Formats: sequence, C-alpha cells, structure tokens
Amino acid sequence: MTGRLAFDFGTSHSVVAVWDETRRASATLPIPDYGRLVLQGEEEISVVPSLVHYGAPEPGVGSGRMWIGNQVLERGLYHNNQTFRWMKRYIINRSPLYKLVEGRRISPLDAGRDLVTSVLLAAASTPVGAGLAAGDEEIALTVPVESFEHYENWLEQTVETARISRFRLIDEPSAAALGYGAHIQPGDVYLIFDFGGGTLDVAVVLIEAEGAHPSDGAGPALPSGRRCRVLGKAGLELGGMTIDQWLFQAVLKRNGRTDADEDIRPISGALLVECERLKEQLSWHEQASLSVVNPESGAALYAEFSRSAFESLLDEHNAFEDIDRTIRRALNASRERGYSEEHIKAVLMVGGSSQIPAVGQTLRRIFGKERVMHDRPLDAIARGAASFIAGLDFYDHIQHDYAIRYVNRARNEYDFRVLVPRGTPYPTHEPIARLTIKATYDGQTQLGLAIFELGEQRLAARSGERVELVFDPSGAARLSALAPEEEERRATFWMNENQPTFLKADPPAALGEPRFEVVFNIDANKRLLLTARDLNTNKTTHRDYPVVKLS
Repeated sequence: MTGRLAFDFGTSHSVVAVWDETRRASATLPIPDYGRLVLQGEEEISVVPSLVHYGAPEPGVGSGRMWIGNQVLERGLYHNNQTFRWMKRYIINRSPLYKLVEGRRISPLDAGRDLVTSVLLAAASTPVGAGLAAGDEEIALTVPVESFEHYENWLEQTVETARISRFRLIDEPSAAALGYGAHIQPGDVYLIFDFGGGTLDVAVVLIEAEGAHPSDGAGPALPSGRRCRVLGKAGLELGGMTIDQWLFQAVLKRNGRTDADEDIRPISGALLVECERLKEQLSWHEQASLSVVNPESGAALYAEFSRSAFESLLDEHNAFEDIDRTIRRALNASRERGYSEEHIKAVLMVGGSSQIPAVGQTLRRIFGKERVMHDRPLDAIARGAASFIAGLDFYDHIQHDYAIRYVNRARNEYDFRVLVPRGTPYPTHEPIARLTIKATYDGQTQLGLAIFELGEQRLAARSGERVELVFDPSGAARLSALAPEEEERRATFWMNENQPTFLKADPPAALGEPRFEVVFNIDANKRLLLTARDLNTNKTTHRDYPVVKLS
C-alpha cells in the first residue's frame, strides 16, 4: 500500500490531509479556491466548507456555474436556497429529498458527489497529488463508525467518478486515534469521541505495541510500530445539524410562529444559517442573538440566548443523557473484550460540535479533567487517515449485525436470523455460520438468500413526536414528523437486492427439499464469503464466493 493523501468528507466541513515522509507527520492540505483557513487552538488549518451552490444557467452555456466550499461564502451565497449543505447526513439517511434549481432536480447525493469530486480533482492537481492523478498512489477515505453499505458504495462510486481508481476506507474514530499521534502510545487504550455536524460516534481503541503477533488479530508488523485495535463502537444520529434544528424550533416558538407560515417559509433557510451561527457564538461567548427579516413582508424573527439557556435547551432534548448513553454502549462493548473504563488513558475529542463547552464538561465529569484532550477537533480524522494510507494499519471488527430474512410462519411476517453478529473479528479462520437452504416450490431452479444489514435505531428515544429538518423543492426548511416505519427503513438495508438468488439447482428441487448446505466466512477485506454444496449431487457449487461486503 502506497499513498499520502486522505479525504474526510464531513457534514459541515471536509478536510484533505497529506503525509510528509520527511517529517513523519501529516498536515492539512490547502485546496485552492475551495478551502479556507480556520484557527484550531494556536494553529491555522485548511478546511473546505461542505457547501455547494448551483447558479442560474449562463447564456450560450446551458448550465450555471457551480460554487464549492469557500467560494460559496466569498460570494455571500450561504443563505441562498440554491445552496446545499449537510449532504453527508442526508446521504447516510437515504433521504428522498431534492431541490428544484432552475428547473433542474438536484438531490443531496448529487450535491455531495459534486463536492467530493471537485475537491479530489483539485487535490490531485496539486504537486503532492500528482501520484494520485497518475493512479500510482492510493487515497484514504473516511467513513462513520455506523455507516451503511449504501453510503460506502456511494462514496466509492463518487471517487471513481473523479477518476481515482485506488482507495481504501477507514472508519473515522480509528483515524482520529492516529490523528492525535503525538499523544498516543503503544499499549494504551483511548476513547475517541467524534461529535460532528451529522452524527455522534464513539470508539474505544487499543494502540498495540510493535511486535504484536498476527495471531493476536493485529495484522502484520508496521514500520511505525503502532496499530489500532477497535474494542468497542457506538453511534447516534445526533450532531450539530440536530442542535441547529432544536434552535430553529425554539426561535419559531419564542416568536409564536411555525415553519408553515407563508411569510416564514422564504426566510427559513436564512433562519437555519443564523441558528448555526448562534450555536457557534455560544461556544465562545456567554450571550448571543439572531435576527432574520423577510424583506418583502417585513416579517421578523428575533431571539436572544444566554449560554445557560442554550445548555438548558440541550438538556431539554436529552442531549447530555444521549451522549452518556452512547459512551456507555461503546464502553460495554470494550468491557466484553476485557477493557473497562479504568483502562482508558485519554479521551480524544474530535468534530466541530465537540467544541460546545457543555459537551467538554460532560466528558470531564465522566472521565476526569486530566484525561480529556481537545486540541485537534477539526483535522484529527483526516490527518490520521493520511497516516493510515502511509503505512499504519488497524485491527477492527464488524460494526453491524448481518442477517438473512425469512418468513416467520407463526407470525405470518418477515423476520431475521443473524449470520454475523456485531463485534465479530475479521478475517475469520473458522466458519461463522452454517445453513441448509430448502426449496419453496416444486421445480425450483434458483435458490438464494436475502441478506440484510441491521443497524441500531440511531435516533435517541425522546419524549413527544420525532421530527427532522427537511427542505422542500423550493429550498424552504420545514419540520417533518419521522414515522416509525421510516426509522425502521433507515435501520435495515437489503444488501444483495439485485442478486438474491445465486444458487442453481440442477436437477430442479422439490418443495421442502433441503437442497444446499452453505457455510460463511469473512475475509480480510470484510467480504462475506459463501461455500455451498448441492446436497442432491454432493458437489461443491461455490467456494469462498463473495456475497456482500460488510461494514
């Protein structure tokens, strides 16, 4: 594996990092036009705001200009209804939403693809990206700890659209551990607290010492002598975007208005932007206010928040309780592997939302002030991923349950049987499951399995109706109730929907006949492998056949 560049596509900001072999360290890579410098502690780093704006068609061209990242901010287009933001979260949730931009139907998937490909092509055009452009190097791409196969597929296809053929995926918490490389030491256990714009992801990791034997599951020896073993993970659909939504609701309520009011809808996008700005100001100041006016109707919204009122709003929505619960889930998983809370040497905070003072206070209350570190919240993931692509490696486990779907005759509905439980280490050296597949009708020649990825219900259990912030085709923001069936849809994903039947019975099978015996394994690339034997002919029809790729 050779490479130097890494890309972290974030909900609010995206970061490109590069590995410097001479310095044996990684740093953010400035992206001309798209990136901007922000202050992180006493250091300026380069980030790309995760924004895309689509302009009106130009005469003689047929299509409008597209502005990316800092270009959107420089042109004052952040409030514009034709500007897309928060694409990552909508993509992960498989949102069907779209905007009509000058007659063109554009979805978050389209906007996200345009941003990722534009930034990657710009990175490849820099001197350090020459090897990437030529296909001589790999690039590391980061994915959330609870990402589904559909998001990884989208990311892979998007990178290929940018004509980059060699890439590797690394989960964001593991990358963050390497991003704090100056602090981590072999043999120590760390908790990675990644609280970004879209999600909260927590992982407990062990930095394994040089010379760890491959039988420990650590993989081959590494040049740097460091490797990261993930002991426990947990994720929650809670992030800066969620907090902006709560502020949005609170401001409307204070003004006695709703998002459905005709004179409010045109300024709902601007209100959201102001809510985001208000949240950021309250991270650094004790008091902040916002004001939004509809220039046509004169409708005005005004609200003033103290930091204590903001923290009360977070508490009202159970944010701190949800943070604590997510941390406990990750700790419980690591405890099953022999590592308790007492083993954690430090908590490494990453993500823009981790900069909210009350969030840091919550972690210091749980772990103690001396163990919580917060000096690389914005670039730790990208920098760690650049270290990974340069040679560091990870031992990991499967994050979700993977199951086959079958008809439960007793309840006359579909049910699931888990084949691969979450937490399964890979690669596996012994079969992880055995099944006998029966024919469902006489003369059946095509048999198979419907394999599903089962995620947790990631929305926190809160009192009252569950809502999320969505945009209608005009770009106006509104609050939409989230139905239980929609939550369930987001938590399951049919992975082999396009090829559910892949076992051929020759001669044809009879109704109820046990026809194939199958066993499953997982390889080093997280592929679920199937070996099948036809019980009628006693012939092996498939050996280590890759059915799906796991997350």
